Amino acid sequence: MSGAEARWTGWRGAGLVAVTYVYFLIFAQFAFLKRLADLGIAGEHLKAVMGAMALGGIACSLLAPRFNLWASPVTRLRTAFFICGAAAGLTLAELNLSGAIVIAVLIGGGLGLLTVTLVTHLRMLLGGGNHLFKVGLGTGLGYLICNSPAVFTASPSTQAIAAALLCLVGVSLTSRGRVGGRVNGEETIPNGQRALSFPRVLACFTALVWLDSAAFYIIQNTPGLKTGTWQGAFHLWSNGILHLIAALASAWLLRRRGLYFVLAAAFFALAVACLLLLHAESAVLASAFYPVGVSLYSVALVAYPSLLAQVPAERERGIQAGWVYAVAGWFGSAMGIGMGQHLGHVPADFVLAAGLVILAPGLVMLVRRRMRECVVTAAVVSIAFCIEQTTPFRNAPTPRVDAVARGRQVYISEGCINCHSQYVRPNSPDVLLWGPMQTVGELHRERPPLIGNRRLGPDLSEVGRRRSPLWLRAHFFNPAEVSHASFMPSYAYLFEGEGGQRGEDLIAYLSSLRGDGEAEHRLQEETWQPAAEAVADAKEADGARLFAAYCSTCHDANGATRRRWGASFPRIPPDLSAGAFLYVSMSASDAERRRQLAGIIKFGIAGSVMPGHEYLPDQEVAAISRWLDRSTRQPSARARNSATISTIGEQP
Repeated sequence: MSGAEARWTGWRGAGLVAVTYVYFLIFAQFAFLKRLADLGIAGEHLKAVMGAMALGGIACSLLAPRFNLWASPVTRLRTAFFICGAAAGLTLAELNLSGAIVIAVLIGGGLGLLTVTLVTHLRMLLGGGNHLFKVGLGTGLGYLICNSPAVFTASPSTQAIAAALLCLVGVSLTSRGRVGGRVNGEETIPNGQRALSFPRVLACFTALVWLDSAAFYIIQNTPGLKTGTWQGAFHLWSNGILHLIAALASAWLLRRRGLYFVLAAAFFALAVACLLLLHAESAVLASAFYPVGVSLYSVALVAYPSLLAQVPAERERGIQAGWVYAVAGWFGSAMGIGMGQHLGHVPADFVLAAGLVILAPGLVMLVRRRMRECVVTAAVVSIAFCIEQTTPFRNAPTPRVDAVARGRQVYISEGCINCHSQYVRPNSPDVLLWGPMQTVGELHRERPPLIGNRRLGPDLSEVGRRRSPLWLRAHFFNPAEVSHASFMPSYAYLFEGEGGQRGEDLIAYLSSLRGDGEAEHRLQEETWQPAAEAVADAKEADGARLFAAYCSTCHDANGATRRRWGASFPRIPPDLSAGAFLYVSMSASDAERRRQLAGIIKFGIAGSVMPGHEYLPDQEVAAISRWLDRSTRQPSARARNSATISTIGEQP
């Protein structure tokens, strides 16, 4: 092999490591799961699909070193890339459950064959010299590419296409030059590497993958945590750069300090991240520790079978690699995801148990290693122990999440901020309509702030004071039925099936939004009255039409909301179309009575299910109040009211 060819072979190996990581992280862990969600595959069906992927990965990881059909590692790598690429392409088709299971087996099997073959022959693929650096660079670049906003936020179909194209790149890389023979180069096994037996290494990797997968699932499925870690270009680029730096540092530490030091450091970083994730306000700090811990052990996971384990026989290296990826990679990942699904957090006791598994070899090193390594090990153990002991949530892994907190997460996950604000703009009509404004300090204390992107619907800063839980529930089921001409979609599905509690939690959260200036705002409502010009221009005919549009849904005997939710009303709303009693003083002057009616129309009735219509202009409010006042006081008008309302209600 010429010098130029040897150099190309080395960087080709780093490229294969990067391609494999990008395929696994972006497609197998993201795009495929999103595609399953788009196809409606969830619950037990989703578990069956993911179980099939894990079984395929475990089986091919253990069988890869024993495949006699493909003696050449190049053939095995190409075959694995073809299988992985085909699986990515097939996800673009319409799939049923059986098809999804078949593709899952292909993904798991292709990755099992690819990863074990790659790491078994890594020394030959990396060429001469700088082996660990190339592994670190390939791993770090893989994570950096995955965290780039263009890749991370792409649609599932785009990510699947990119994964298929990357597999073609992998095939191309294996087609350049040759793979075979032993490449002479630097010694990559640090002194003291023999201190860790294979069973201990397997246990350490399993514990680390378990912690990583649990933290990954929790962040990905907790909107409050995800917002502070993986959303936004700044967070994504920061994570990618941290991954790259930590991967290169891992390569340097593996050569200088050995495998045990790197595994202990990775545990320390992941342990801190898992403990910080118990509180949403610590998500930003956790996002700094998590990528460091992941990249530290990921480089070791790739380098161990071929570069760090002193197993000269190729077959034995392959068998060890198969067990590492089957047990630590697939089993550890499944257990971590299961922990995240069922507990929603990583218990501090489990973090301590994982620390004992990973740090136990340090006790043996007290006798076998130099004092310097002993001091470092003792320091790592002491720091981890102190964090575990002093953290305030040590024996209470997760505070009870009440309905309001869960509802806030539903509000975020359903994208309510795209249409609704929670910010009353100072020195604007907002103050009268929606309530006292929040200070900038109050906004900054929210994690994350829910100021909103646009205001297509009303502001919700004090919606709990302005709308009753019953009104909110009716509105979620059929918004247009409750709010005239509303284009908000129905969210009835939040109240259905196993996830029906999500709707109740969302109502609890919205009901909690009441603000601190209720008394002050109530005084503004009591002193408000329509502008004189608006009152002068108001017409009774317009009032009848507006009543039919905005009020008859509750205040007419045949109103849609009245019929659907009548049994839930604490008190049936009066039938105003028939001239029923109104909450105004009938002995007051005409102007005062209409002002009282206008206040009720504008702001509702405090403590009842009667909402306000804050968004109606003064002239329309005055028109409704004029019409209601006349129809209520004049019995001769009552018969005409019902006919008028019915006729208007029948119009398209």
